[in-house]
Amino acid sequence: MSILSLVDTSHSSRSASVPAGGRWQCIYRHLLAEPVEGRDAARGFLEECLGEVAELPCDLPETPGELHAWSLRGAEEVTEQYAAYLQSRRAGGGRLYFHNRAHAQYFLRSVAPTKLVDGAWLYGTLPHWRDMRVQPLVRTYLEELGDGVPGQNHVLLYRRLLAAQGCDDLSDLDDSLYLQGAIQLALGHLADDFLPEVIGYNLGYEQLPLHLLISAFELEELGIDPYYFLLHVTIDNSATGHAAKAVRAVLDNLPLVGDATDFYRRVSLGYRLNDLGVSSRSVIAGFDLETEVHEMLERKRAVAGQVHSDYCRIEGRTVNQWLASAEGIGGFLDALQRRGWIRRHQAPADSRFWSLVRGEGAAMFGVFSAFEQQLIHDWIAGDWLSTSAEHSVDNPFRKHRPRAALLSEQTTATPGSELEREQRLLRAELQCLDAAQREARLIELLAPVHHATPAGLAATRTFSALAY
Repeated sequence: MSILSLVDTSHSSRSASVPAGGRWQCIYRHLLAEPVEGRDAARGFLEECLGEVAELPCDLPETPGELHAWSLRGAEEVTEQYAAYLQSRRAGGGRLYFHNRAHAQYFLRSVAPTKLVDGAWLYGTLPHWRDMRVQPLVRTYLEELGDGVPGQNHVLLYRRLLAAQGCDDLSDLDDSLYLQGAIQLALGHLADDFLPEVIGYNLGYEQLPLHLLISAFELEELGIDPYYFLLHVTIDNSATGHAAKAVRAVLDNLPLVGDATDFYRRVSLGYRLNDLGVSSRSVIAGFDLETEVHEMLERKRAVAGQVHSDYCRIEGRTVNQWLASAEGIGGFLDALQRRGWIRRHQAPADSRFWSLVRGEGAAMFGVFSAFEQQLIHDWIAGDWLSTSAEHSVDNPFRKHRPRAALLSEQTTATPGSELEREQRLLRAELQCLDAAQREARLIELLAPVHHATPAGLAATRTFSALAY
């Protein structure tokens, strides 16, 4: 059964192994869970995407020989724009991206489907690690995996970031946010047939974007660990990093016998795949705090609209009656403000409603996740956030030590730990296999769905030692 047949609007033929969701999320989940079964459908999906981007403009130079200068020029333009941003901030300008902490957390959640398959488009290059032309791509993939070091594996780092911010429940994300991740997974599982497109996608993805620099700066300013983003700033540099390796991969793989022009055309199509879906800047621009608070509370109302006690009445109605009324959440929040339960644009501690959400003895303890609490907090606080000494940032250029939430000083497995046990069991398993079987098993464990697990980390360390 193909993926495309599983995701029609009626959902009547969805396989039990594919979770409910929109079209892109179904493709994304299926390629993670059952990539072999989904390969034919992934091909149709990828060809559909390539047909769509064929109509988009492309800013690549006309010839591959100009790529190195193009990449350096792009990096220079980004750094100049970032310098102008910093100058604006030094002059007293406000944040460009994130209005408050809830906005930043919203961004982290929204880009999570892409970040949680970071590097997946290169997975299919692993069987060709002995080919010198493909080695820059393999090296890039292994570095995305941190060469098996937990504190450097990009997917594991992002999972830790989400967990630290209470943003790891992604069940309500819009389907459009899964498109880029689905493209990456499809490319990774079809690299043998779409190598020029993989190389082109890699070329686009690994160029340093301005939003990465600004996001890291403003996340730090809001007290959110920016290490995941800073790591990409350094590792993707156009001198020796992934951006340089991406250019090298194009040049090394240009056919000497064959149609180099058509190869470069396909590279440009893969490059343009980066333009599909919702961009990071669009995610940031699409945030509306009022809307997010209302939608979050509506979801709560759907599962807990009749569980409140009747002793508390607001304007003559019980909470259950308010939540069941035609006015919905909006009417209820308006009533809470009229009666002083919520005091907008003041310290949330001044609002009785906030004391029910968070604090010692809070009546709704455990009802709201950390992210949901932040939404409520920032919505109540409103303009107070920009005037309060408690929340204003006097000097956004202050230096901070890296926070321990994401970083792991551990580079080797501690005896008796889960990682050490997996390494020991993996070594025992590999000893029973011949050379070809060993390599295939390692590559299997380096798949996007496995590499951030203890077994995958152990396999990555073994494969990295084998290949380099």
